[in-house]
Amino acid sequence: MSLYRDVLENIPTAAIVVDGALRVKYANRAFRACFFTDSERGSLKDVINCGEDVKVCGKGTKCAYCAMRALFLSAMKSGKPAFRKLIFRRGTGDLALRIKAEPMGNYYLGLVDNAYQSELAREMDNAKDIQQRLLPPAGRDASYSFMYIPCREIGGDLPDVYAVNGETMGVLADVSGKGISAGMLSAFVRAGWDRSEPSPARAIDGLNKKFQELNLDERSYVTVAAARIGKEHIDYCAAGHNAPILLKSKRGIDEIVQSAPPVSTWLPDFRYTDGSIPYEKGDILVLLTDGVTESRNARGQEFSLERVEEILLQANDSESFIERLKASLKEFCGTFSDDITAIAFDL
Repeated sequence: MSLYRDVLENIPTAAIVVDGALRVKYANRAFRACFFTDSERGSLKDVINCGEDVKVCGKGTKCAYCAMRALFLSAMKSGKPAFRKLIFRRGTGDLALRIKAEPMGNYYLGLVDNAYQSELAREMDNAKDIQQRLLPPAGRDASYSFMYIPCREIGGDLPDVYAVNGETMGVLADVSGKGISAGMLSAFVRAGWDRSEPSPARAIDGLNKKFQELNLDERSYVTVAAARIGKEHIDYCAAGHNAPILLKSKRGIDEIVQSAPPVSTWLPDFRYTDGSIPYEKGDILVLLTDGVTESRNARGQEFSLERVEEILLQANDSESFIERLKASLKEFCGTFSDDITAIAFDL
């Protein structure tokens, strides 16, 4: 029995065993995780964590509508396997499960065949919510707009805007990979970035130093573009960022490009340096990832930097630029194979 219990305890399929009185004899680890409970045995209401405040399970006002209870009663009455799709209301959202109840002598075995997938989906939703909370608030420290469109539930781009020494800092990081691994690396960037450092280059140096401690292989890297907006000048630094920093002025558009490697293990001791460019009132500063310029349509054509600059030339402010860029990208590409992120500042 100990062997069978050990096997059930460690399989990814959620399993529950009840007797003819609907008393839970055993609920395995996957089942307990699925229903947010520590109860391995006992009454059905305790193990499925239904929240019904009643001393005797089955005597509450909601018990007559309990989907889990009805499933096992159906298997008991027919003596045959019963199947049902159940939806449980949870604070973090609805949990939809497919459950099979199988008669086994004096006991009934319930198997949730998609519990593992449902748990993964729930964790992905939680991770997506956390990543959304890392995005900058709208226009608190300066007049700016941004768009962030991850190609999967979890993205690898990280835009950030904040104040340092009374001046506005804009940062846009793009990590290698996609999905969960990219999301974890972008969380590292957020944690490893020194918001108290006014120099974009020194902030990237600090991130690069912390990145070396992760001891990742050469396939993992982070490109970063950062700019601090002073009263008359913009100090900037770009590490391996393919898409240039754009500055729209009365003279047109300046493409700011720096030849520096990304944050990686490739050149661990590389020292980054700041550049500086003047600006005038009414100019627009843009940081964007290569996901914007390299997005392709169904015919394989890239959206291109030229299209971005054409939209920027016609924009009156950061908000109109971002809205028109977003609309043009969706019309041109439809769907995206990379994360799409851009920040625009009204100077």
